[in-house]
Amino acid sequence: MRTIAIDAMGGENAPEAIVQAVLQAKTELKETKFILFGDQAKIKKLVGSDTDQIEIVGTTEVINDEDEPVKAIRTKKDSSLVVAAQYVKQGKADALLSLGNSGSILASGIFIIGRIKGIARPGFMPTLPVKNSDDGFNMIDVGANAKTKPEYILNWAKMAAYYAEKVRGIRNPRVALLNNGSESDKGDDVHQEAYQLLLDSELNFIGNIEGNELLDGKADVVATDGFTGNAVLKNIEGTSSVLIHLLKDNLLNSGFLVKIGALLIKNALKGLVSKFDVDKYGGAVLLGLDAPVVKTHGRSDQRAVYFTIKQVDKILKENIIDQFRAEFATDK
Repeated sequence: MRTIAIDAMGGENAPEAIVQAVLQAKTELKETKFILFGDQAKIKKLVGSDTDQIEIVGTTEVINDEDEPVKAIRTKKDSSLVVAAQYVKQGKADALLSLGNSGSILASGIFIIGRIKGIARPGFMPTLPVKNSDDGFNMIDVGANAKTKPEYILNWAKMAAYYAEKVRGIRNPRVALLNNGSESDKGDDVHQEAYQLLLDSELNFIGNIEGNELLDGKADVVATDGFTGNAVLKNIEGTSSVLIHLLKDNLLNSGFLVKIGALLIKNALKGLVSKFDVDKYGGAVLLGLDAPVVKTHGRSDQRAVYFTIKQVDKILKENIIDQFRAEFATDK
């Protein structure tokens, strides 16, 4: 049986949204056990009598957004995140899921669970929407590393491509390097060297991709440095949110005729909103660790957590960590 350790106290809607998502997911995932870490009394009340496949581990502390990540995981030993990570490290659980802050999850992953041998730096990888497909694309790294080396980018691309193929079902995924031009000599020394490493690899590398092309669906995997990736991710999230809000506001507040027109194109509008529904893709995977660690947005509701749970379960089914160990153990 697969076992997922879940930090039930992370995020704005904890523990309610997390527990409800677990109760929803476990009816489908009969071969999966869920261990919930956090305020035992609150969690038990929410779980009620529906305890099949569920274990509750009581903890007394919570890591907050304002806590310094490394200090927090060292001082808050009985926090829901730290104890959940320890269960994974000790083999009592197979994967970790949290809605907590990215820095603390990253620190827990590196210093408690540990990296895969041959991976110098793990990278955060979400799945993002594209305009011409429901598959989306993976982008890595989006904030785990402020500084990057070319070999890091190559390793992230390898892991992301394998994830895209095994978890998302994309055969021979197209890999691109995010850069400030399509030509091979664009970018700084790091990106030029990363370009050559990707070109010489066995990946289906299609070259550089520019920021304005990301949502066109030209690539299945986009590799980038963590600083740029985080800025681009926040821009995509912010722009999508603003555009959808403006669209709804204008349709609802521009007079009777516009409302009639909105009714006529209702199905098309639903399709547009669905296209930018990032919840259905799950959370950001911290690739490069010795066990699956997935972080979903702190504002996530039950629906978003439910999709993330299914994502984690699929990762475990495909045994991608074993594949990464085999692949990178031979790397220099």
